[in-house]
Amino acid sequence: MNRSDLIQLLANRFSQLTQKDADAAVSTILDTMNNALARGHRIEIRGFGSFNVIHRAPRLGRNPRSGAAVDIPKKRVPHFKVGKALREAVDSSTKNVDQGQSK
Repeated sequence: MNRSDLIQLLANRFSQLTQKDADAAVSTILDTMNNALARGHRIEIRGFGSFNVIHRAPRLGRNPRSGAAVDIPKKRVPHFKVGKALREAVDSSTKNVDQGQSK
C-alpha cells in the first residue's frame, strides 16, 4: 500500500471525507511524524509500533567498486520497532496462508 492507496481507502471508508480531506489528513499525520522525528522525539502508536531516532557513529567504510577507504560521517537515522499486536497479526496471517497452501 502506498500513500495514494491509503488516501483512497480513507475516502472510501468514511463517506463524510472527500478525497481532498483524506489527503489533508494523511499529509498532516505524516508531516507531524516527520517533524517529530527530525526534532529527535519518539513516536509510539499502541498496537502498531514505535519510531525513534538512532545515532550512528562515524566509521570507515569501503567503496565497493574500487575498495578504497571512505570516511562515513555520523548521522541520525529513523528506526521502527513493531508492536506486539501488529507482530502477532502478521504472524497469524502468515500461518493462515501457509496452512492454505499445504492443503
